[in-house]
Amino acid sequence: MMGSRIAAASLLLLLGLVTAFAQTSAPGQACEAKNATNCQDCLKNVTCLWCITNKRCITYPVKTILPPHALCPLYDARWGLCWMNFQTLIITLSVFGGILIIAFLVCLFCCCKCGNSGSKRTEAKIDKQENKTKTKQEERRAEMKQRHDNIRTKYGLSGKNPYSKF
Repeated sequence: MMGSRIAAASLLLLLGLVTAFAQTSAPGQACEAKNATNCQDCLKNVTCLWCITNKRCITYPVKTILPPHALCPLYDARWGLCWMNFQTLIITLSVFGGILIIAFLVCLFCCCKCGNSGSKRTEAKIDKQENKTKTKQEERRAEMKQRHDNIRTKYGLSGKNPYSKF
């Protein structure tokens, strides 16, 4: 089910791109006028489909996405390239699309996993730095308290505060 959706989506994308960028013959020219020619002449116009069994050039049935079997079997249909049948083209595009999706998901999974481990390392580093800073700050406070106590004893202020009663 998923493979057929990918195949249909990749085929639609390919059809749109090829139609938009590779139009080589006059747009008003009908494919059926090239029935007496060969595959290369037929496929110069991207809207055409060449059927090997009856050697006909057919306008591609865009509404049905894939050409119906009654019109031309997929194995005998040629579109875009004369040496590759339509069935092989669809399978190739499906496999290529599947590989791209799998590669994207693997990259996404790896990046998320690596990103989490990186943030854990960063958090550990920040915590270590915070602990170091707190330790230094506590040492400074202890030193300042010791100095203040020394100054109080030097000037005789270490006794009980006379104003504590109030």
